[in-house]
Amino acid sequence: MSAQAQSIAREPISSADDRETSWTESLRAGWRAWPGLWRAGIASAVAYRAEFVIWMLTTNMPLVMLALWSAVARSGPVAGYSSADFTAYYLTSLMVRVLTGCWVVWEMSMEIRSGTLSLRLLRPLHPFVAYAAENLAAFPLRALVATPILVLLVVFAHDKLTHDWLAWALFLPMLLGAWLITFLVMAIVGTLALFMESAIGLFQLWLSVSFVLSGYLIPLDLFPPALRQLTAVLPFRFTVSLPIELVLGRLSHAHALELMAAQWAYVAGFGVVALWLWRRGLSRFGAFGG
Repeated sequence: MSAQAQSIAREPISSADDRETSWTESLRAGWRAWPGLWRAGIASAVAYRAEFVIWMLTTNMPLVMLALWSAVARSGPVAGYSSADFTAYYLTSLMVRVLTGCWVVWEMSMEIRSGTLSLRLLRPLHPFVAYAAENLAAFPLRALVATPILVLLVVFAHDKLTHDWLAWALFLPMLLGAWLITFLVMAIVGTLALFMESAIGLFQLWLSVSFVLSGYLIPLDLFPPALRQLTAVLPFRFTVSLPIELVLGRLSHAHALELMAAQWAYVAGFGVVALWLWRRGLSRFGAFGG
């Protein structure tokens, strides 16, 4: 980075505490700036559509697991799952994964390492709000990819989907909760890049555990009882398995509402941790000159 760029980067950091707006004010500023952020996010998603398509093509593990478990289930149901049940489960898993994906941890890590985070701090809104808007702006492209998956789900497993209107009404807030947990965990790990050389490895560890314990690769009903009890209280279930269980009619109304409350409690908890860690990390970022 040139001396002039370093000077520009340091200027906002030297008074970061004075410049950083409150979370409420940032939300108001974000709401006003939302149309511009949305357009910029869509433009970025379209500009990097090749990378987006590659990411989509690599999100195919549910299809691999579907082939494996369907072959096993031909000789009889597995823990209550028939071949049709596995079809419904893994197509829904793929759809949930597509709609709730996020990439903010890589973006934050890159900006922190390059020093361009300083430019974000010049804006009158919290960087988390900007990151969220940019990531959500890719939702139309994600929905476009999810549409054929939904069509396949309706064609091949429509009898396995719930016909309960309340379950479908709860699906969207559960999907949003799943996305927020993923986003906030990524924000927490991305913020750790302010304290360590690289935080990507830590997120890869989280991702590896999540693939198994979230129900993304294996339905949680197939786990041993002790492991099922563990997954019931960990946050991973609320990112994938919970929306699947809902639309497949495996939850009563009372249980669904109880689990959604727990999901949003995790959202609140991760949000508090992310903001606290960000304030601590920002002070460190400023102390070392950004």
